[in-house]
Amino acid sequence: MKTAIPVPASAVARNALVLLAAVAAGAALYWLRDILTPLALAIFLMIMIDGVKRTIEQRTALSSHWAGVAALVVVILGFFASIAIIVNGAAGFFTDATGVSSGIGPRLDQVLEDGAHLLGLRSAPTAHDLIAGLDIRSYVTMLAVQVQGIASGAFFVLVYLGFLLASQAGFRAKLVAMFPGSEARSEAVAVFQRVRSGVEGYLWVQSVTGVMICAAAWLLMRAVGLQNAEFWTFVIFIVGFIPVLGGAIAGLAPPIFALVQFPAYWPALILLVGLQAILFVVGNMIQPRMQGDNQNIDPVVVLLSLALWGQLWGVVGMFLSTPLAVMAMAILAEFKGSRWMAILLSGDGQPYVDDPDDAEE
Repeated sequence: MKTAIPVPASAVARNALVLLAAVAAGAALYWLRDILTPLALAIFLMIMIDGVKRTIEQRTALSSHWAGVAALVVVILGFFASIAIIVNGAAGFFTDATGVSSGIGPRLDQVLEDGAHLLGLRSAPTAHDLIAGLDIRSYVTMLAVQVQGIASGAFFVLVYLGFLLASQAGFRAKLVAMFPGSEARSEAVAVFQRVRSGVEGYLWVQSVTGVMICAAAWLLMRAVGLQNAEFWTFVIFIVGFIPVLGGAIAGLAPPIFALVQFPAYWPALILLVGLQAILFVVGNMIQPRMQGDNQNIDPVVVLLSLALWGQLWGVVGMFLSTPLAVMAMAILAEFKGSRWMAILLSGDGQPYVDDPDDAEE
């Protein structure tokens, strides 16, 4: 019988403390989600403002102050424009659906009947049967609560953003007080810049590739004649920031609604094949070349991060899951004690710090 390898008691205690700390942190993130989710969105908006500000400074003759003002206006207007497009587009979509409801019912019955025959079923439920089994009042109430939550959440995001921007003036003094030594201060600044660079790189790549996908998708939907093509285009752009699920929604939602709108199946088939081809080309050929090293995240980690943050913070957590994973890898890679975790998170085993001896414990 082999003798078991002794494990130092200190290592067991340290691992147990790490596990307990992780569980406690997860519980705190869940219980405080109503406070932390708008704060997290405000932080990412501030990072976007900072990136836009530097871009304006590089490409225009504006001073740092006025470039910051212009960046703030651009990001805030874009934030409100996104909310307005979603709300107005959804309202227009449901209005159009209600206006042609007399044609949707028979068409949906036909789709259900053809689907039942394809599966070898003798009978299929009608649209009336499906709607009768739904609690419409509860769904309307849920929708109203979600709209109210979006409005209140947007307000708190802007409040947090205002305080974060106001506190930027004292950041340099705080940094000096926290790290009196120039070497330690330089390392802290380097960590911050790596985190900022990773998040900005993610936002840039997702925005550029999202515009590519949306442009091609809009042309395809307009060519087919899908109603509310502009609304679906914006939905595709927004859900593109959700890994895995975003691509599924973007590639399947318009064809499903095309099944109901058109009397034939070929428009839905064209949309399905076309959107999947667009997503495949951009996601597998263009996006990997643009990502470079700033998103060197293992695909399994992306999926687990999506599930974890989606469970903790809901839809907001899904949007922020990949940036949070990028931030975690950038921070963990800077310290010897946590570098092994950054290696596990990375896609090729090479996190941000090139030389392990340079990382400080």
